[in-house]
Amino acid sequence: MSKITTINPATYEEIQSYDLMPEAEAVKRLEASHEAFLEWRKLSHKERALYLIKIAAKLREHADELAALMTRETGKLLKDGHTEVEICAAIFEYTAKNGPDMLADEERTYGAEGKRGVVSYQPIGVIYSIQPWNFPLYQPVRVLAANLMAGNGCVLKHASICTGSGLRLRELCIEAGLPEDLFQVILIDHETSDTLIAHPKVRGVTMTGSDGAGRHIGAEAAKALKKTVLELGSNDAYLVLEDADIETAVRFSVMGRLYNNGETCVSAKRFIVTDKVYDAFVDAFVAKMKDITLGDPTDDACQLGPLSSKEQFDTVKGQVDDSVAKGARILCGGEAPERTGAYYPATVLAELAPGMPAHDDEIFGPVASIIRARDDEDAMRIANDSRYGLGGGIFSREEERALKLAREHFDTGMIHINSFDPVDPNMPFGGVKDSGYGREHGGFGMKEFVNTKAIFLP
Repeated sequence: MSKITTINPATYEEIQSYDLMPEAEAVKRLEASHEAFLEWRKLSHKERALYLIKIAAKLREHADELAALMTRETGKLLKDGHTEVEICAAIFEYTAKNGPDMLADEERTYGAEGKRGVVSYQPIGVIYSIQPWNFPLYQPVRVLAANLMAGNGCVLKHASICTGSGLRLRELCIEAGLPEDLFQVILIDHETSDTLIAHPKVRGVTMTGSDGAGRHIGAEAAKALKKTVLELGSNDAYLVLEDADIETAVRFSVMGRLYNNGETCVSAKRFIVTDKVYDAFVDAFVAKMKDITLGDPTDDACQLGPLSSKEQFDTVKGQVDDSVAKGARILCGGEAPERTGAYYPATVLAELAPGMPAHDDEIFGPVASIIRARDDEDAMRIANDSRYGLGGGIFSREEERALKLAREHFDTGMIHINSFDPVDPNMPFGGVKDSGYGREHGGFGMKEFVNTKAIFLP
């Protein structure tokens, strides 16, 4: 039987091995989740909320353990792991607090006589959740919390490199009192996963990952007429407009590019800088990136840890090397240190053009792409000239003008103005174009996989 072996990317030491499940075992767990769902759906929203509150408390109780595990499996900074645990606890608490009202029946009227109508949000069954490695706890939690509140069951296929984190999340949910079979974690290959998508007990599929993987999973789900929510990659553009405050722009640009070792779908990746402030921004930005401390992710003094795996290191290095071969110029970084581990330095590339990976694609690592724009209008055009549309940012002293640009012109799902903050439970999360569709957080995720029933009374 094939195995999964998790490896510490900071040391390349093996952590643990796990047996892949045969298809029959995965189906058995799916069916067990469905049986548990049949009882779970009978609970009121307020009764479900109590479980979510207990799970939040359990996560905080084990925060040190969870953060250390995520660091071992993916190389994220230990302090970022603690932040991730707190975000997850906050998501459970937000969902518990707001879910009962957001999912409550709505009274409406219909017909010329104003007859009574009711809109009811009812659970549909088991949701199949396919999640990546960059946030081992947060990625599955944002699906799990919303769907538990909605009354659904959940089956998680996590990325293999953070298998331990996925299994530990389930254990802690059960310790918090969640019915044992309601949330399942399955260890399967891609072929078995495609089979599971078509299983009649799967009522919806949600996936976070690359646009290529999203196309495949979306197509498999469409064959079986299953609704999907897809949160895919991006090459988010951050615009430095002519009136930008350079100090603010640089501070949040460094933060936005390096958060979670640069392995974040909604991180700042392309920096589109107007001629008027180009030199001032680039000089200050490169200076800050050169000062970033690369090293042991468990060391509080380090600002940048290793990439998540040797494979990810090779991918990022290949994208940078390919861009340079096509004419890009390295302003800093670009050369990995001679040490064990998947370490790649904070890197800035300039003189980019279409056809280069650093211009067109998502680089999932600490690599910033600098693109010069003639003026503000040109910057907005370049930002939108992308197949992606997840997030983005605008730096400008005129906040109301930036708001207008964000609302009416920026073709993405999320925009930060003079700031960077990857997620908040009260704000919707998701994108457009090749960055996917559907929304999570802000109450929207709780209604993605429900049967919105229209009930007509006489």
